Amino acid sequence: MAKPSATLTVRRTEWLTPHMVRVFLGDPGFDSFVPNAFTDAYAKLEFGPSEQPTLRTYTIRSVNSVEREIAIDFVVHGDAGVAGPWAAAATAGDTVRLRGPGGAFAPDTAADWYLFAGDETAIPAISAAVEKLNAAAKGYVFLEVAGPEDEVGFDAPAGVDIAWIHRGDTADRIGDDASGDSAPLIEAVKNADWLSGNPQVFIHGEAQAVMHNLRSYMRHERGVPASSASISGYWRRGRTEEGFRVWKSELAASEGAAR
Repeated sequence: MAKPSATLTVRRTEWLTPHMVRVFLGDPGFDSFVPNAFTDAYAKLEFGPSEQPTLRTYTIRSVNSVEREIAIDFVVHGDAGVAGPWAAAATAGDTVRLRGPGGAFAPDTAADWYLFAGDETAIPAISAAVEKLNAAAKGYVFLEVAGPEDEVGFDAPAGVDIAWIHRGDTADRIGDDASGDSAPLIEAVKNADWLSGNPQVFIHGEAQAVMHNLRSYMRHERGVPASSASISGYWRRGRTEEGFRVWKSELAASEGAAR
């Protein structure tokens, strides 16, 4: 079944860092977008010809029913890609069509503690989730970005430690020595003190780092069950979103055959 769609208008933009811009979308069309309860809620944005648009998936950072606007954060690497350049150049009055939202994760109040980890692409979902935690929550947040200038502030309970990991350059320019299997996010997560009790885990970002390294670490070495862990790639180095979807399908098929 096709997801509902909404055509929204750019109200304004706000640069959060040199490489991330927040686009605020609103009427007409706000009432056609029905938010859900997931903190990783996402929409597929349509770019290009309406008869055969290019789709790009982005997390909904927030929905403000009073101001009647939706905020979406975009990572921008110059002219690379489709959505980033659009967001960087967006001005009030521009329109974009959204399909969704979808989503699957929300903080579980029954968890004893929480572990969130990801790169720039996961900041919207992680920050939205952390801001939903109760005041007594405890745990860790690990976020990998290029450098201090790419850190994005958000609210967190006093018992949740936020660590920013600096890889040294943007994800599109960093070398193999600090990406993929060598992403500094991996070591940061593995070196974290493991708290007592049952955690809820949310780890998303570049697929090689997340799915080939941290997912197996969490499930096999730390014994976190799949029911308590949302661990998946948002993107993969060297692939467009279309190519990434193919890669994920092939990976799922191969993992299923290996069981």
